[in-house]
Amino acid sequence: MIEERSDKLRDDVADPATWTVRICTEKCTTCIFRPGNLMDLTPGRLAQMIRDAIANEGHIVCHSTLGTDAPAICAGYAAHPRGRAASLALRLVRAGVLTIQPVTPAAKDRPIPCSTSPLPPAPKRGRR
Repeated sequence: MIEERSDKLRDDVADPATWTVRICTEKCTTCIFRPGNLMDLTPGRLAQMIRDAIANEGHIVCHSTLGTDAPAICAGYAAHPRGRAASLALRLVRAGVLTIQPVTPAAKDRPIPCSTSPLPPAPKRGRR
């Protein structure tokens, strides 16, 4: 059973009818993954959000898409090396089970192009 979180990090980003998952095409102007703590998060909050998402095979929803009809995975999280490898939704995209439905963050947060693809390849696992 998935426990609903008060911060709504578990918003549904997938559409089972179309076998798609929504992913932001770019980081919004106030993305929590941009330098400078643009969302005024408390110290350590972003790191905890990342740890929680990784531990739950989840993702971080773009704050610009929260409360809309199309919540989407944050482009910054989709580019995070450990996040993109841990997220079940992103792994299903890479496996070809789901396809990407690109989402542009809300107009109030006009996106700034980022240098990374919304879904870079997962890191290769090798022997240590």
